[in-house]
Amino acid sequence: MKPIFIFRHVASEGAGYFGDFLKRHQIPFRIILLDEGEAVPESLIETSALVLMGGPMSVNDDINWIEPELNLIRQAVKHDMPVLGHCLGGQLISKALGGSIGTNPVKELGWLAVEKQHNSAAQDWLAELPDQFTTFHWHGETFTIPEGATNILSSQYCPNQAFVMGNTLAMQCHVEMTPNMVIDWATMHADDIATPTATIQSHEQLTTDLDNKISTLQNHADKLYQRWLQPLLVN
Repeated sequence: MKPIFIFRHVASEGAGYFGDFLKRHQIPFRIILLDEGEAVPESLIETSALVLMGGPMSVNDDINWIEPELNLIRQAVKHDMPVLGHCLGGQLISKALGGSIGTNPVKELGWLAVEKQHNSAAQDWLAELPDQFTTFHWHGETFTIPEGATNILSSQYCPNQAFVMGNTLAMQCHVEMTPNMVIDWATMHADDIATPTATIQSHEQLTTDLDNKISTLQNHADKLYQRWLQPLLVN
């Protein structure tokens, strides 16, 4: 199998648990370090799938790697190559496919519930997951659902939490978290969580019982990642 390309946009939001998952299943991958000036590949010839991680920037910002990354996503979707996006990565997929990205009514920063949508795509992709489960969130913007895609997850304050189209899965939430990532983000972005609300959690709320929260999240992530990998494992 050709390596999966994982696009890192900032050092604090790397492959995380997704990288651990691939290592455990002995699936090769290569991290494209956009934050260190590495160029976006122009073609898909050296990869079997694309994975896009998060970042604090906006897809609407004038950043030199955004348009090349959008073009590569379009190529991959056109060829039915698996594409996976986490938060900013999900927003990049939405924009590449004709969606738009704008400010969510509230920021979601912390451990918040998501719910399955009632459609066949959700039944397929989320078959082994509960109807409602808690995942990690860290965003102030959100995406629309592109034409031809299907929304499969929602939350109380952000109706578009994940969509699928063919072999593409775009998520607004973060299922790739590790304990260190949660602690690092809570420390690095202390000002953002200084005034807790219904959707913004304090440092204590973010980190209390962290090992159990992460264990549950990673069990859910395993099921999502395994479903996303199906097209690669049958070839």
